[in-house]
Amino acid sequence: MRAFVPILLAGLALATPAPAHEGAVTTPPAAPFAKVSGLVPLPDFIPGLGTLYVDPATLPAGPFLGYDHDGRLSATIYMIPLDDLAAGKAFDKLPVGTDTVTGVDIYYNAGHPGVEKPHAHVVLYHDKDAAGRLAK
Repeated sequence: MRAFVPILLAGLALATPAPAHEGAVTTPPAAPFAKVSGLVPLPDFIPGLGTLYVDPATLPAGPFLGYDHDGRLSATIYMIPLDDLAAGKAFDKLPVGTDTVTGVDIYYNAGHPGVEKPHAHVVLYHDKDAAGRLAK
């Protein structure tokens, strides 16, 4: 099953569903999105992901909306539990912050406050400079 996880995640990342929330391109997004650092003990800005907002009802998968230091939506992030994928759970029709996606990163995370179980981060970048703006 582990050999299929990257293929499943790549398919997830290439999907182009509807935006997560209208007007989410600048921070803060409207309710029900909440700042992640206000929900769990994480910093306001996480290098590589940005300032994160999430609708708590969508946890653990998200989408998490990642904003750069200037408050511009730069990435949509999903945190997909590996146990769920191994059990055959599908994550269909996940919304994105905006329909422009210029790049995708997928990587393992052992767990952190808010999504404690091992999971994959699927990061959809919304413009060619987004990864750089989120890096530090």
